[in-house]
Amino acid sequence: MAGTLNFYRGALAAALIAAAAAPGESQAPAAAAPTYADLADLALAAPVAAQVRIADAVAVKAERAPDLKPGLARFYVEAELVSLIRSPQSLPARLSYLVDLPLDSKGKASRLRKGGEFLLLAAPVQGRPGELRLVAPDAQIPFTPERAATLRSIVREASSASPPPRIAGIGRAFHVPGAIRGESETQLFLQTAEGAPVSLTVLRRPGQTPQWAVALSEIVDEAAEPPAPGTLLWYRLACGLPRALPRQSLVDAGENRAAIEADYRLVLERLGPCVRSRR
Repeated sequence: MAGTLNFYRGALAAALIAAAAAPGESQAPAAAAPTYADLADLALAAPVAAQVRIADAVAVKAERAPDLKPGLARFYVEAELVSLIRSPQSLPARLSYLVDLPLDSKGKASRLRKGGEFLLLAAPVQGRPGELRLVAPDAQIPFTPERAATLRSIVREASSASPPPRIAGIGRAFHVPGAIRGESETQLFLQTAEGAPVSLTVLRRPGQTPQWAVALSEIVDEAAEPPAPGTLLWYRLACGLPRALPRQSLVDAGENRAAIEADYRLVLERLGPCVRSRR
Protein backbone atom coordinates (compact mmCIF):
# COMPACT_ATOMS: atom_id res chain seq x y z
CA MET A 1 0.00 0.00 0.00
CA ALA A 2 2.15 2.83 -1.33
CA GLY A 3 5.17 1.66 0.64
CA THR A 4 2.96 1.01 3.66
CA LEU A 5 1.78 4.61 3.49
CA ASN A 6 5.41 5.65 3.14
CA PHE A 7 6.19 3.90 6.41
CA TYR A 8 3.37 5.68 8.23
CA ARG A 9 4.40 8.93 6.65
CA GLY A 10 7.84 8.67 8.21
CA ALA A 11 8.70 10.73 11.23
CA LEU A 12 5.20 12.21 11.33
CA ALA A 13 3.67 8.89 12.30
CA ALA A 14 6.55 8.05 14.63
CA ALA A 15 5.66 11.07 16.75
CA LEU A 16 2.05 9.96 16.90
CA ILE A 17 3.01 6.43 17.87
CA ALA A 18 5.15 7.69 20.72
CA ALA A 19 2.30 9.85 22.03
CA ALA A 20 -0.59 7.50 21.27
CA ALA A 21 -1.22 6.18 24.76
CA ALA A 22 0.34 6.29 28.16
CA PRO A 23 1.09 2.91 29.75
CA GLY A 24 -2.10 1.22 30.85
CA GLU A 25 -4.40 3.40 28.76
CA SER A 26 -5.16 1.14 25.83
CA GLN A 27 -8.35 -0.86 25.92
CA ALA A 28 -10.81 -2.33 23.46
CA PRO A 29 -13.59 -0.03 22.34
CA ALA A 30 -16.97 -0.70 23.94
CA ALA A 31 -19.17 -2.97 21.87
CA ALA A 32 -22.39 -1.29 23.01
CA ALA A 33 -23.63 1.93 21.45
CA PRO A 34 -22.36 5.00 23.30
CA THR A 35 -24.80 6.63 25.69
CA TYR A 36 -25.30 10.34 26.26
CA ALA A 37 -22.96 10.11 29.26
CA ASP A 38 -20.31 8.34 27.16
CA LEU A 39 -20.41 11.07 24.54
CA ALA A 40 -20.37 13.81 27.17
CA ASP A 41 -17.39 12.23 28.98
CA LEU A 42 -15.40 12.21 25.75
CA ALA A 43 -16.58 15.54 24.36
CA LEU A 44 -15.82 17.49 27.52
CA ALA A 45 -12.27 16.10 27.53
CA ALA A 46 -11.61 16.78 23.85
CA PRO A 47 -10.45 20.08 22.34
CA VAL A 48 -11.30 18.67 18.89
CA ALA A 49 -14.56 17.05 17.81
CA ALA A 50 -14.90 16.15 14.16
CA GLN A 51 -16.61 13.90 11.65
CA VAL A 52 -14.13 12.16 9.35
CA ARG A 53 -14.11 9.72 6.46
CA ILE A 54 -11.41 7.02 6.30
CA ALA A 55 -9.02 7.47 3.36
CA ASP A 56 -6.29 4.97 4.30
CA ALA A 57 -5.44 2.77 7.25
CA VAL A 58 -2.51 0.48 7.88
CA ALA A 59 -1.70 -1.79 10.81
CA VAL A 60 1.27 -0.69 12.92
CA LYS A 61 3.82 -3.44 13.49
CA ALA A 62 3.89 -4.83 17.02
CA GLU A 63 7.50 -3.75 17.60
CA ARG A 64 6.46 -0.14 16.98
CA ALA A 65 3.66 -0.36 19.55
CA PRO A 66 5.31 -1.78 22.70
CA ASP A 67 2.56 -0.37 24.96
CA LEU A 68 -0.25 -2.12 23.06
CA LYS A 69 -2.35 -4.41 25.24
CA PRO A 70 -3.09 -8.03 24.29
CA GLY A 71 -6.15 -8.51 22.10
CA LEU A 72 -5.68 -5.21 20.26
CA ALA A 73 -4.14 -4.04 17.01
CA ARG A 74 -2.96 -0.49 16.37
CA PHE A 75 -3.70 1.34 13.13
CA TYR A 76 -2.26 4.46 11.59
CA VAL A 77 -5.18 6.22 9.93
CA GLU A 78 -5.45 8.98 7.37
CA ALA A 79 -8.90 10.49 7.07
CA GLU A 80 -10.70 13.27 5.25
CA LEU A 81 -12.30 15.95 7.38
CA VAL A 82 -16.05 15.91 6.69
CA SER A 83 -17.27 18.31 9.36
CA LEU A 84 -15.48 20.17 12.13
CA ILE A 85 -17.66 20.34 15.24
CA ARG A 86 -15.14 22.00 17.53
CA SER A 87 -11.46 22.87 17.40
CA PRO A 88 -9.17 25.47 18.98
CA GLN A 89 -7.56 25.98 15.57
CA SER A 90 -8.25 25.39 11.91
CA LEU A 91 -7.54 21.88 10.65
CA PRO A 92 -6.46 20.73 7.19
CA ALA A 93 -8.69 18.64 4.96
CA ARG A 94 -6.54 15.53 5.63
CA LEU A 95 -5.99 14.28 9.17
CA SER A 96 -3.93 11.48 10.69
CA TYR A 97 -4.17 9.64 14.01
CA LEU A 98 -3.68 6.28 15.70
CA VAL A 99 -6.43 4.01 16.98
CA ASP A 100 -6.38 0.65 18.77
CA LEU A 101 -9.00 -1.88 17.66
CA PRO A 102 -9.84 -5.34 19.05
CA LEU A 103 -8.75 -8.60 17.45
CA ASP A 104 -11.50 -11.00 16.41
CA SER A 105 -12.00 -14.51 17.81
CA LYS A 106 -9.35 -15.82 15.41
CA GLY A 107 -6.79 -13.27 16.55
CA LYS A 108 -7.03 -11.25 13.34
CA ALA A 109 -7.06 -7.49 13.34
CA SER A 110 -10.22 -5.56 12.62
CA ARG A 111 -10.09 -3.47 9.47
CA LEU A 112 -11.08 0.12 8.88
CA ARG A 113 -13.10 0.24 5.68
CA LYS A 114 -12.15 3.00 3.28
CA GLY A 115 -15.00 5.48 3.13
CA GLY A 116 -16.28 4.59 6.61
CA GLU A 117 -17.26 7.61 8.67
CA PHE A 118 -16.50 8.25 12.32
CA LEU A 119 -16.77 10.87 15.02
CA LEU A 120 -13.40 11.71 16.58
CA LEU A 121 -12.81 13.19 20.02
CA ALA A 122 -9.18 14.23 20.04
CA ALA A 123 -6.49 16.79 20.74
CA PRO A 124 -4.15 18.38 18.21
CA VAL A 125 -0.48 17.37 18.30
CA GLN A 126 1.50 20.53 18.99
CA GLY A 127 3.60 21.70 16.08
CA ARG A 128 2.21 19.08 13.69
CA PRO A 129 -0.82 20.41 11.78
CA GLY A 130 -3.24 17.68 10.80
CA GLU A 131 -2.09 15.20 13.44
CA LEU A 132 -4.53 14.28 16.17
CA ARG A 133 -4.32 12.18 19.32
CA LEU A 134 -7.51 10.51 20.53
CA VAL A 135 -8.44 11.54 24.08
CA ALA A 136 -9.28 7.91 24.90
CA PRO A 137 -8.74 4.56 23.17
CA ASP A 138 -12.45 4.44 22.25
CA ALA A 139 -12.71 8.05 21.06
CA GLN A 140 -13.22 6.97 17.44
CA ILE A 141 -16.99 6.39 17.31
CA PRO A 142 -18.92 5.07 14.29
CA PHE A 143 -20.88 7.96 12.81
CA THR A 144 -24.65 8.15 12.87
CA PRO A 145 -26.70 11.35 12.37
CA GLU A 146 -28.19 10.90 15.84
CA ARG A 147 -24.80 10.63 17.55
CA ALA A 148 -23.53 13.64 15.62
CA ALA A 149 -26.56 15.68 16.69
CA THR A 150 -26.07 14.67 20.33
CA LEU A 151 -22.38 15.51 20.18
CA ARG A 152 -23.13 18.92 18.67
CA SER A 153 -25.67 19.68 21.40
CA ILE A 154 -23.14 18.75 24.11
CA VAL A 155 -20.46 20.95 22.55
CA ARG A 156 -22.92 23.81 22.09
CA GLU A 157 -24.03 23.71 25.75
CA ALA A 158 -20.47 23.32 27.03
CA SER A 159 -19.35 26.33 24.95
CA SER A 160 -22.21 28.60 26.04
CA ALA A 161 -21.66 31.70 28.19
CA SER A 162 -22.94 29.92 31.32
CA PRO A 163 -22.54 26.15 30.96
CA PRO A 164 -23.88 23.91 33.75
CA PRO A 165 -21.13 23.66 36.38
CA ARG A 166 -19.42 20.46 37.46
CA ILE A 167 -20.78 19.00 40.68
CA ALA A 168 -18.06 18.67 43.34
CA GLY A 169 -20.20 17.67 46.31
CA ILE A 170 -23.18 18.56 48.49
CA GLY A 171 -23.19 21.31 51.08
CA ARG A 172 -25.85 21.87 53.71
CA ALA A 173 -29.38 20.52 53.43
CA PHE A 174 -32.43 22.04 55.07
CA HIS A 175 -36.00 20.87 55.58
CA VAL A 176 -38.98 22.98 56.61
CA PRO A 177 -42.32 21.30 57.47
CA GLY A 178 -45.37 23.16 56.23
CA ALA A 179 -48.31 24.57 58.15
CA ILE A 180 -50.45 21.53 57.35
CA ARG A 181 -49.71 17.81 57.56
CA GLY A 182 -47.92 16.46 54.45
CA GLU A 183 -46.59 19.86 53.36
CA SER A 184 -42.84 20.49 53.33
CA GLU A 185 -39.88 21.95 51.48
CA THR A 186 -36.34 20.62 51.30
CA GLN A 187 -33.37 22.55 49.93
CA LEU A 188 -29.98 21.06 49.15
CA PHE A 189 -27.10 23.34 48.26
CA LEU A 190 -24.53 21.82 45.92
CA GLN A 191 -20.81 22.46 45.70
CA THR A 192 -19.37 23.02 42.22
CA ALA A 193 -15.89 22.98 40.77
CA GLU A 194 -16.39 26.49 39.42
CA GLY A 195 -17.89 27.89 42.63
CA ALA A 196 -21.19 28.61 40.84
CA PRO A 197 -24.39 28.36 42.90
CA VAL A 198 -26.60 25.31 42.37
CA SER A 199 -29.45 24.20 44.60
CA LEU A 200 -32.12 21.50 44.56
CA THR A 201 -35.60 22.04 45.94
CA VAL A 202 -38.22 19.39 46.71
CA LEU A 203 -41.78 20.52 47.43
CA ARG A 204 -44.47 18.29 48.89
CA ARG A 205 -48.14 19.18 49.05
CA PRO A 206 -50.97 17.02 50.43
CA GLY A 207 -52.63 14.97 47.69
CA GLN A 208 -50.09 16.06 45.05
CA THR A 209 -47.10 14.38 43.43
CA PRO A 210 -43.87 15.71 44.98
CA GLN A 211 -42.15 18.25 42.74
CA TRP A 212 -38.45 19.03 42.49
CA ALA A 213 -36.39 21.60 40.62
CA VAL A 214 -32.83 22.83 40.18
CA ALA A 215 -31.77 26.47 40.41
CA LEU A 216 -28.53 27.88 38.96
CA SER A 217 -28.47 31.14 40.89
CA GLU A 218 -28.36 32.40 44.45
CA ILE A 219 -32.11 33.01 44.36
CA VAL A 220 -34.41 30.01 43.88
CA ASP A 221 -36.69 30.86 40.98
CA GLU A 222 -40.28 29.74 41.49
CA ALA A 223 -40.35 28.83 37.80
CA ALA A 224 -37.35 26.50 38.13
CA GLU A 225 -37.85 23.00 36.75
CA PRO A 226 -36.03 19.67 36.65
CA PRO A 227 -33.44 19.34 33.85
CA ALA A 228 -34.55 17.63 30.67
CA PRO A 229 -32.93 14.20 30.12
CA GLY A 230 -30.17 14.25 27.54
CA THR A 231 -28.97 17.74 28.43
CA LEU A 232 -25.69 18.84 29.95
CA LEU A 233 -27.37 19.93 33.19
CA TRP A 234 -29.02 16.50 33.49
CA TYR A 235 -25.61 14.87 32.90
CA ARG A 236 -23.91 17.02 35.54
CA LEU A 237 -26.50 16.00 38.13
CA ALA A 238 -27.21 12.38 37.18
CA CYS A 239 -23.53 11.57 36.80
CA GLY A 240 -22.13 13.92 39.42
CA LEU A 241 -24.34 13.56 42.48
CA PRO A 242 -23.31 10.98 45.11
CA ARG A 243 -25.69 8.07 45.73
CA ALA A 244 -26.20 9.14 49.34
CA LEU A 245 -25.98 12.39 51.27
CA PRO A 246 -22.70 12.92 53.13
CA ARG A 247 -22.90 13.22 56.90
CA GLN A 248 -21.72 16.82 56.92
CA SER A 249 -24.77 17.84 54.88
CA LEU A 250 -27.05 16.67 57.70
CA VAL A 251 -25.28 18.05 60.77
CA ASP A 252 -28.11 20.53 61.40
CA ALA A 253 -30.93 18.25 60.24
CA GLY A 254 -31.98 16.92 63.62
CA GLU A 255 -35.37 15.21 63.46
CA ASN A 256 -35.68 16.20 59.78
CA ARG A 257 -32.84 13.93 58.67
CA ALA A 258 -35.11 11.12 57.39
CA ALA A 259 -37.25 13.60 55.42
CA ILE A 260 -34.18 15.15 53.77
CA GLU A 261 -32.78 11.74 52.84
CA ALA A 262 -36.15 10.70 51.38
CA ASP A 263 -36.32 13.87 49.28
CA TYR A 264 -32.77 13.35 48.04
CA ARG A 265 -33.63 9.80 46.99
CA LEU A 266 -36.62 11.23 45.12
CA VAL A 267 -34.29 13.55 43.17
CA LEU A 268 -32.01 10.66 42.22
CA GLU A 269 -34.96 8.52 41.14
CA ARG A 270 -36.43 11.31 39.01
CA LEU A 271 -33.06 11.99 37.38
CA GLY A 272 -32.61 8.33 36.52
CA PRO A 273 -29.29 6.48 36.30
CA CYS A 274 -26.15 7.78 34.62
CA VAL A 275 -25.73 4.93 32.13
CA ARG A 276 -22.34 4.35 30.57
CA SER A 277 -21.41 1.59 28.15
CA ARG A 278 -17.67 2.30 27.94
CA ARG A 279 -15.37 -0.23 29.56
